[in-house]
Amino acid sequence: MTDTEIRDVRGRRIWDSRGRPTVEVEIQLAGGALGRAIAPAGASTGSGEAVDLRDGDEMFGGYDVRRALRAVNDEIDQALTGADADDQAAIDAALIQLDGTPNKSRLGGNALVATSMAVAHAAAAAEGVPLWRRLGGISAHTLPLPEIQIFGGGAHAGRRVDVQDFMVIAVGAADYEEALDWTARVYIAAGKLMAAAGALQGVADEGGYWPVFDTNEAALDMMVRAIEAAGLVPGDQVAISLDIAASEFGSGGRYRLGLEERALDSDGLSEMLTGWLDRYPIVSVEDPLGEDDEAGLIAFTAAAGDRVQVIGDDYLVTNADRVQTAIEKHACNAVLVKPNQAGTLTEARAAFDTATVAGWGAVISARSGETEDVTIVHLAVGWGAYQLKVGSFARSERMAKWNEGLRIAEAIGAKASLPPPRVFPWG
Repeated sequence: MTDTEIRDVRGRRIWDSRGRPTVEVEIQLAGGALGRAIAPAGASTGSGEAVDLRDGDEMFGGYDVRRALRAVNDEIDQALTGADADDQAAIDAALIQLDGTPNKSRLGGNALVATSMAVAHAAAAAEGVPLWRRLGGISAHTLPLPEIQIFGGGAHAGRRVDVQDFMVIAVGAADYEEALDWTARVYIAAGKLMAAAGALQGVADEGGYWPVFDTNEAALDMMVRAIEAAGLVPGDQVAISLDIAASEFGSGGRYRLGLEERALDSDGLSEMLTGWLDRYPIVSVEDPLGEDDEAGLIAFTAAAGDRVQVIGDDYLVTNADRVQTAIEKHACNAVLVKPNQAGTLTEARAAFDTATVAGWGAVISARSGETEDVTIVHLAVGWGAYQLKVGSFARSERMAKWNEGLRIAEAIGAKASLPPPRVFPWG
C-alpha cells in the first residue's frame, strides 16, 4: 500500500450560491491526506456539456442530488478504492468508463467532476504542496488576468438585458493585486452611477449589478462612464469584455432581442456587435453567435478576430475534439474552459492544451451556481492560463476565488506576474 492509494470516497450534499443542492466529494488516502471538492452548476448551458444528475422530483424543485450522491458513495467508491491518486489520468479514465455515457448522464457530471477535482487535491496534499504547485511545478508563477462582471443579464438576471455579462479586464494593471484594486473601483463607481440614475435593481446570480436599461448598448455607455468615474482610462487601463450568450436568445441563425423588441439574423447580430467594437474599448466577445450557428461564428471571427478575442463556450463545451474542429474552421480564437462541462480534469486539460498549442487564448471559468470551492484558481495558475472568469466582485462564492489568487500570488513571491502585456495578440 502506498501513501497515495485511495482508501475512501465519500459524497455529501451541500448547497450552492442559488440555495440548490450540489455534490461535495472527499477523498481519503492511505497516508492520511485528504482532498475535497465541490461541483458547480450552470444556468446558461451548452447542449453538448456533461449533464448534472438531479432527482427531478418535488424535493427542492427537482434539483436534489440524492442519486448523484449514491453514485459517489457506491459505484465510484468501489471503483476507485485501492487506485493511485497520483495518476490523475487513470482515475479520470476509470470514471469515464464507469459512467459509460457520452455526456456523463448515468452517474452525473456533478458526481464525476467533484470526484476528479477531489482526487487532484488529495494527491497534492499527499505531496505536501498546494494544487497549483503540483500542477505547475517550480515554473508556475503567472497569475491569470481577472475577467470580472459589472452588469449581469441574460439567464443570470431575469433577462433584464439580453447580453449575459458586461465585464471589465484590467489590461494595464501591473500585477494581480492592482487588477483587483482597479476592478473594485470600477464596481463601486458603477453602483453609484446606477443608483443615481434610479436604474439599480440589486445583483444578479454572479454578483454583478442587476440593471434597468432601455437598450443593450446603454449598458456599454454606463461601463465606459464607470471606468472613467473610477479615475481609469477606458481601453488603456481597463477594457470591456462581453459574454453575449447568443444561444440563450436565438437558434438556427435567428435572434430575438427582447429588451429592444427586434429580430436579427446572423449577419444582423454580427453587424451590431462589430459596430460596438468600433465605438467601445472591447477586447473580448464570448459566444457572439449561437452554438448551432457555426457559419455565423466563422464569419464573425473572420470579420473581428484580428481585433478581439472571440471565445467559444456553448459551441465548444470544454471538448478537445470540438476545439480542434473550431481551430481548423477558424470559428473562434479562444476557448472557455469549465471543468464541469467536461466532467473530469483530464478532459478539461485536453481542451485547454489543444487550444493553447494552436496559439488560441484559454479562459478558465466558474459557473453561475458556485460555492466556496477554489479549485479553478489553482488550475489557472498551475496550467498557466492567462485569464480567469469567476463572476463579479461581490458575493463570497466569487470573492473566495479572487482572494485565493491573492494568497497564491503572495506564496509565489517576487516572481509572481500577470501574463505578458499583450495577452491579446491583436491589442
